[in-house]
Amino acid sequence: MSIDPETIKKERSAGWREELRSKTKNKDRVAIERVHMPELEAEIRVHHQDREVNRGLTLAQATLEATRCMDCVTPTCIEGCPVSINIPKFIKYIESGDILSAASTLKETNALPAVCGRVCPQEKQCESRCFYVEKLKKPPVAIGYLERFAADYERESGSCNIPETLPPNGIKVATVGSGPAALAFAGDMAKYGYDVTVFEALHEIGGVLKYGIPEFRLPNAIVDFELENLRKMGVKFVTNFIVGRTATFDDLKEQGFKGFFIGSGAGLPRFMEIPGENFNGILSSNEYLTRVNLMGAHSDDSDTPILRGKNVAVIGGGNTAMDSVRTALRLGAERAIIIYRRSEVEMPARVEEVKHAKEEGVEFMTLCNPVEYFADKNGRVNRMRVVRMGLGEPDASGRRRPMVIEGSEFDLDVDLVIVAVGVSPNPLVPASLPGLNVSRWGTIIVDEDKMQTSIPEMFAGGDIVRGGATVILAMGDGRRAAEHMHSFLMTK
Repeated sequence: MSIDPETIKKERSAGWREELRSKTKNKDRVAIERVHMPELEAEIRVHHQDREVNRGLTLAQATLEATRCMDCVTPTCIEGCPVSINIPKFIKYIESGDILSAASTLKETNALPAVCGRVCPQEKQCESRCFYVEKLKKPPVAIGYLERFAADYERESGSCNIPETLPPNGIKVATVGSGPAALAFAGDMAKYGYDVTVFEALHEIGGVLKYGIPEFRLPNAIVDFELENLRKMGVKFVTNFIVGRTATFDDLKEQGFKGFFIGSGAGLPRFMEIPGENFNGILSSNEYLTRVNLMGAHSDDSDTPILRGKNVAVIGGGNTAMDSVRTALRLGAERAIIIYRRSEVEMPARVEEVKHAKEEGVEFMTLCNPVEYFADKNGRVNRMRVVRMGLGEPDASGRRRPMVIEGSEFDLDVDLVIVAVGVSPNPLVPASLPGLNVSRWGTIIVDEDKMQTSIPEMFAGGDIVRGGATVILAMGDGRRAAEHMHSFLMTK
């Protein structure tokens, strides 16, 4: 949502500050209800791939919401933030009307505040530790909405603050990949004064922020703006460069690079290995979203158009599944279904994403799982066999284990299936480094405090270490890696 200066002038003269003072004069912050995020109407947004659903708060809404913050003596919300944003500080700046200082506070520890304000699961992190939740059992302060507001306000104001960097120290470091972990690492290393180069295999910088998250949730223009801020801090970006193929690590060392951060992600899709999974019309969510988000395959004039379907089933219950099924609706699906083997309570997707999907007409078939696919004479999937599930005892993840209900099979007509049941780490970097310790799942093994690998000058974080992580957890990895690589290189 564009923050129009004329709108702000009108809001400032509309008497809302007087109303705000009357509500907080007696410190009755608890009585203020949590703000509702304005949204584009479902019947409009479902026809537009590039129109953002959440529209952003107004200045009046953000200021009123900021007054709810209790400014706790022990701000447990910070403990819930993987990048340690000083949450009360930035919120109090919003309350006082100093939005630019709020944005500067965010950027002290967060290289991508406008991104995080949109896609991070605050309800499971900072907001879950809010005083309102822990002590009053009430809705938390809308920390994510306020983060987004401050970042957007600064961008629209034209007065963008670039974080200070120390004088150049002449030491070259590199990142492999350009996702959130790598970008957080690059931003912090630039602040320390390093000569930072980000190497990206694809033609666009941003990793999962560009290829994995649709524009109706995270517009590319927002990502590009955050990247430009990193460029202004001195970070260099190189695209179409595969470390391990275009150049080896030894080649880069000969060019003077002294430290490396591996943030190459988890780009290999997983399938379920059930009969018929190789039929035409069965895609991984990785391929589906990458082709739509990064390659424009949804456009009518695309050289490699994406396969479309009228009856689309998406297998999985995470954010990627929600992104896929909502994309399918925007590409003309008449029926779009989420098939998930557990109940909605166990679904790992953000509550907000599930809500938006339901509003847009997505059907949810929970406690169901596909067991076989069938195809027409041309080899295109046209039907799937589904079995109903029950929930048993909790598994290692803490969620109740799904169990097949015998004799519960039924068939479902489909002409496009998108499988979103997880990903595996990119094997290219580990394969090019014989001395690198990896787990049996292909993830890079690191010292969890330092994010340092078995090769001392190499650090790693994000999906290549975790096997699957949120944007903000990956960024936390990047920040820890930067801190400890700095100590390592200074000692060395």
